[in-house]
Amino acid sequence: MARPAARIELTTDEQNELSRRVQSHTVAARDRLRARIILARASGLGQGQIAAHLAVSVPTVNKWCQRFVARRLAGLTDGARSGRPASLSAATLQHLVERVTQPPPGRTRWSLRSMAEAAAVAPSTVHRVWRANGLQPHLTRTFKLSRDPRFEQKFWDVIGLYLAPPERALVLCCDEKSQCQALERSQPGLPLGVGHVRTQTHDYTRHGTITLFAALNYLDGKLIGRTEAHHTHVEWLRFLRQLDRETPRDLDLHLILDNYCTHKQVKVTTWLERHLRFHLHFTPTGSSWLNLIERFFRDLTVDVVREGSFAHVRELIDAIDQYLAARNLAPKPYRWRASGEAILAKIQRARQALARQTELTHN
Repeated sequence: MARPAARIELTTDEQNELSRRVQSHTVAARDRLRARIILARASGLGQGQIAAHLAVSVPTVNKWCQRFVARRLAGLTDGARSGRPASLSAATLQHLVERVTQPPPGRTRWSLRSMAEAAAVAPSTVHRVWRANGLQPHLTRTFKLSRDPRFEQKFWDVIGLYLAPPERALVLCCDEKSQCQALERSQPGLPLGVGHVRTQTHDYTRHGTITLFAALNYLDGKLIGRTEAHHTHVEWLRFLRQLDRETPRDLDLHLILDNYCTHKQVKVTTWLERHLRFHLHFTPTGSSWLNLIERFFRDLTVDVVREGSFAHVRELIDAIDQYLAARNLAPKPYRWRASGEAILAKIQRARQALARQTELTHN
């Protein structure tokens, strides 16, 4: 029979660390459980109460309390287990880690099985080594570093509108989602059900495209949208006139835009000179991620356009209009929370890494 659990007094550092383990989503479940046992014992609960509350046995409570008393936080970790020593040699381990960045001839990357065959080990061994070292050759992230000579000036101009919106004004994130295709699947798909996923045919009929002009109100998340058949300065001017009609006349409008030539066309700039409440703020070249309307376009693509089947363009337009109307009934504002300094530091690191890679490639 286990000895009764000793009473526990925690230091401030121990209290903070155990609380962190309980609240963390990256800590193993067994470690969270052990931390909860110690915190409960330190609060004065008896071993029976703790066991009942955490659905564990009393000997389990005794075990971890006694180990904590003996070795403090170090006592909550598992010791080395007996068994056959690891059979993976240091040379094989080095091979699996270092060669992952050197794909075989004719291929862009290693797979688990191709690496396992080359190293004469099991695929599960390759998976375990790659996972332990944070290697994921099957994943690729897209990126683009802006070469705009006025990058920082434009960057802070846009970020400033998010972090400190001007008074008596609206901040509107504007852009066009062009080439929205009305695709009709060749056959009806099967709906989602228990035991099987939703299906759709791989082939389709194209019924044309439209362009969605949209403005996202940064403050309340409401949207103003307009669908057009084309994507020129004529349609952009119609959208600007719509913004002028559908927003309070006593407010200035600060529009966040990309550098598409339509936004700077002569007739557009002439119209803007006659409507002085419009103020245009351009994102740096190649930095559309600064414009929060892109986040809405992603939602629209996933929720409506990509998975839909439309017999003609009118059906696609109606689906988009219904989606916009539903969003405006329960608007969902996107909030910019990232630090500008942290973003610039990350970009600088990326530039340095890219410069090193370019130098290695040329050498």
